[in-house]
Amino acid sequence: MDGKLLRQAFGKFPTGVTVVTWFDEDGINGITVNSFTSVSLEPPLALVSIDKKANSYKQLQNKPFTINVLADDQEAIAWQFAGRPQDGLDISWNKDGDSPSIAGVSSYFKCKQWQQYDAGDHVLFIGEVTEFECQDGDSLTFFEGKMGTSAMYKSQEVQ
Repeated sequence: MDGKLLRQAFGKFPTGVTVVTWFDEDGINGITVNSFTSVSLEPPLALVSIDKKANSYKQLQNKPFTINVLADDQEAIAWQFAGRPQDGLDISWNKDGDSPSIAGVSSYFKCKQWQQYDAGDHVLFIGEVTEFECQDGDSLTFFEGKMGTSAMYKSQEVQ
């Protein structure tokens, strides 16, 4: 199976863009993740998928974390945590609680680790949501390798 073609096929599914953040001995750490989904309302669970080759995979073990759903004006933050440093980027943080959250995001979900599942070259981290917040505004999206905005979905009226 051609991995590049498989990645392109997966890219046909538009997703939101999140940055998963946690505290470690050096301060705040994080990784950009577009493999995020809600799992359950009772108990409240959310899932992120992390590549085993990423440094974040080991760093995130057994730590509480926050899933930050980026707003459409936060593309630079997505690239920063995807390993592409952004010159002059200044990120505002909320450091209250067990894990940090990024100011100005569309929503965030603070989680304590609930379960981890091996999934091939990735690990599925399922977190129990302990706190969340949601703001008005549009979210950053990812489709066919390009960043976009959820604003286009709002232009369609649902009958």
